[in-house]
Amino acid sequence: MNSKEATMGARRGPTLRAQWLGKHLKDFRDSAKITLKQAGDYLQRDAATISRLESGIIPARASDVLALLNLYGVDDHKIRDGLEELSRDIWRKGWWDGYAAAPLGVMFDHAWLETRAERIRFYGVMVIPGLFQTRDYAQAVIAAGGMDASSEQIERWVDFRMDRQRVFDAEPAPNLEVILDEAVLHRMIGDSKVMGAQLEHLSEVMNRPNVTIRILSFTAGAHASLEGSFSIFDMREPYSDIACVETRSGAVYSEAEGAENFTRAYNSIRSIALNPDESATLIRTAIGRVGRARGRST
Repeated sequence: MNSKEATMGARRGPTLRAQWLGKHLKDFRDSAKITLKQAGDYLQRDAATISRLESGIIPARASDVLALLNLYGVDDHKIRDGLEELSRDIWRKGWWDGYAAAPLGVMFDHAWLETRAERIRFYGVMVIPGLFQTRDYAQAVIAAGGMDASSEQIERWVDFRMDRQRVFDAEPAPNLEVILDEAVLHRMIGDSKVMGAQLEHLSEVMNRPNVTIRILSFTAGAHASLEGSFSIFDMREPYSDIACVETRSGAVYSEAEGAENFTRAYNSIRSIALNPDESATLIRTAIGRVGRARGRST
């Protein structure tokens, strides 16, 4: 391991991209019935290095990926080109690299997924999603969840969340389909001024051509995800679609059949949610309710 690889691993730990690539390499090695030692000898590395490549601890370089695919007998040009592109993407800098010193953990992966997705689907039950948050609303949400974090660290997290919103200006920008539980419109985050501005912003975001927002009303009753929020990233080639559930101990990612389970849940919830026009009306009603509350407090 060279010093740059060691620094990268210590700074962030294995990224989703590196783990993704490593899993593919391990699957091909297993299929070819080649041992870690044999793969290491081929690259003039030791078996432990190959193991770290497969676990994502060391991000694999394109030259090593292509060499291993040759060893494993992988001739499919689409697979080879896809994994080569993924290996280069691991080392390619993104805007989030400016936040390397901040302990943002899996949010680096989340930001990367947002820049690579063709479509992002989100079901939320507690707060308005980060891509739609105003700065004051984000500040209130992050401060409440940060607990022991310093004010400087909270500001850093807020800055990161605001920077994630540059995905709207990307070419091409992803399509965003969001379902929000009606409770999100009632949960007062910050004071009435903060909440009112956030709801106004949400109403404005609905006018973007690549954004669709639906509200799951209280009257909808039981549904397919009573356990909570989740995101689905429909990825461009060469990446596979992935679902994400955030927890206090980190994010849990699911691919293949796991992601398909979340897609089925999302489609089920979508079928009972209000349509976009009805949802816009409910949001405007919430804006009026918050405005009246603000008026009473002044």
